[in-house]
Amino acid sequence: MIWFDRLILGLAWLAAVLFTVAGVMLTYEVLARYFFIRPTIWAAELSQLCLIWGCLIGMAWLLSARRHIAVDAVIQLLPPGAQRWIEAAAMLVVAAFSAMVTWKGWDIFLDSFERGRTTGSLLDLPSWVVELAVPLGFALLFIQALIEAVRSLRGTGADREIAIE
Repeated sequence: MIWFDRLILGLAWLAAVLFTVAGVMLTYEVLARYFFIRPTIWAAELSQLCLIWGCLIGMAWLLSARRHIAVDAVIQLLPPGAQRWIEAAAMLVVAAFSAMVTWKGWDIFLDSFERGRTTGSLLDLPSWVVELAVPLGFALLFIQALIEAVRSLRGTGADREIAIE
């Protein structure tokens, strides 16, 4: 699934941009608040929005690049065939969890969208803007976990590292 790998890589780059933008906004907020005594009404909320979206859309790339935390001291002692099966089983657990979060997250997003909920802050952004990141990010993670399970069973997933191109 070359197209999905490219999508995930593009979203990883977008996540990196969102993290950078959040850092710039927070730096601006600190300077405005402490040096000019002019705090903003937008920097904290928009930076939170960037951080939430960045984390959630970056999860699938992290999984494909094996950047999630893994405790594999015991598994490394097993034969390669057993390692592949355990890796595939772990990916299926990640997929099951991701499917559940996607489903529940979609319900929360849809409820907020239909009711017109807002954040209640000075910006009063629609709540669904933040909440949509949950089902989207976990749906991507679900797909990537299934891909990684198949790769593990084929023996192409265990040592796979994806560089940022």
